[in-house]
Amino acid sequence: MQERLLAEQLIGYDTSNPEGIRNCAGFVKGWLEARDIPTKHLLVRELPIIIAEVGPSEGPVVVIHGHIDVVPGQPGQFEPITDGDRLMGRGAYDMKGAAAAMMLALADLRDQDDVRVRLAFVPDEETEEEVDRGSDVLVDAGYGGDFAITGEPTEMLVGVAAKGVLAVRIEVAGKAAHGSTPWEGDNAITKAFSVFRAIESLPFSRQSSELFDRPSINLGRIMGGDALNKVPDTCVIDVDIRYLPEQDQDAILEQIREIPDTEVTTTFRRPPVEVDPHSPLVRALCEAARPHHPDQVTSIGRDGASDAVSFIRVGVPAVEFGPVGGGHHGPDEWVSLASLASYRRTLGDFARSVPGVLEVAQ
Repeated sequence: MQERLLAEQLIGYDTSNPEGIRNCAGFVKGWLEARDIPTKHLLVRELPIIIAEVGPSEGPVVVIHGHIDVVPGQPGQFEPITDGDRLMGRGAYDMKGAAAAMMLALADLRDQDDVRVRLAFVPDEETEEEVDRGSDVLVDAGYGGDFAITGEPTEMLVGVAAKGVLAVRIEVAGKAAHGSTPWEGDNAITKAFSVFRAIESLPFSRQSSELFDRPSINLGRIMGGDALNKVPDTCVIDVDIRYLPEQDQDAILEQIREIPDTEVTTTFRRPPVEVDPHSPLVRALCEAARPHHPDQVTSIGRDGASDAVSFIRVGVPAVEFGPVGGGHHGPDEWVSLASLASYRRTLGDFARSVPGVLEVAQ
């Protein structure tokens, strides 16, 4: 019940815009402080990063980390609906359900004195900003730790790898002509579709690895044409490429730039994530999740990018671990209420195990 009520309150904020983000962050701050958990905040592009900590000031530090922003949705999606075990609404799975469970887990751990638990919510995980990102600001301000859990969707499995992001803008050149005589021109819009299909057939697109079947390639935007009765001579497409950890960004770009009649620029880059699946803390998290999972808990690779890379950049091992759900970024997004309770308990059990795990590892 606690998980549902808190998740519903978070979903009710339209955090696809700055005002909603600030209002939601204010709610999180008030909720924590009402439970005698002091908060701090940093700013990124005038938006708040909320930080709260419990436990001793010395000793190991576990970070539970997430984001409160969401991709845009229809107005009705910000009115949460419960259907059996499913809580539906924008951000239910990505990742306000997990955020609610993290807040409750932090409150559960308030009175223990074995491990420092740091909760951090950023406001900009879903943005296309390449620099000055909230998670980078967080770790650069010293809010790292011994281990970090980012609550992205994983079906209660432990994500030890995530694809990198390479977003490219491709300008395709054609030749203008009158719309009544299209054969006299070279239509840049239809050409752009051929360029995208060519990207899907490049050598990098057919590679696979132990955790991933293939890279992900999505045509996200197309912009072309300035008159109905004119053959368009330019078209711009934005392509979202999620590449494997074993692949090289520059090598992928070289392949794309070999496609004729194109000018290619990068608009966003994010490196992939890789963590040792056999490390003691990863194994401890799997063990903590095992009682709440119908099958064996495994280490997986995630197709989506991850802000866990911000922690890895400064030497903090970080994984993705989130509840059960589906449909994130889609019209029928949902999270399992039973898994939110399991997720909350798993975070608490794992945090309490960390001092012993680190002591044995030493």
